[in-house]
Amino acid sequence: MKTMVVRVRLLRDGQVTLPAALRQKLKLAEGDYLEAELVEEGVLLKPVAALERERAWDELMQIIDEPKRREPITMTPEEEEEWIAGEIEAARMEEHANGRR
Repeated sequence: MKTMVVRVRLLRDGQVTLPAALRQKLKLAEGDYLEAELVEEGVLLKPVAALERERAWDELMQIIDEPKRREPITMTPEEEEEWIAGEIEAARMEEHANGRR
């Protein structure tokens, strides 16, 4: 993404208006949240959606880096089907208990 530098003015109650071109480039709309971070150079504003993607990416990388199960599966296909059915039932019960259904 090409760097865009704009000058904005601090208004009453600390409000700052981002220029329309910047909002369009970042696909920001009224009501969207930004995270303000104090950095060495000043203040860095990040759209929350981008932060959530970064966090999701970090979580995915942690999962990928976790040691994987190395021993061979010792279940028969029938036992594996029973185990899967039990896991599905447990997930459904958890969803029901959490009021998702």
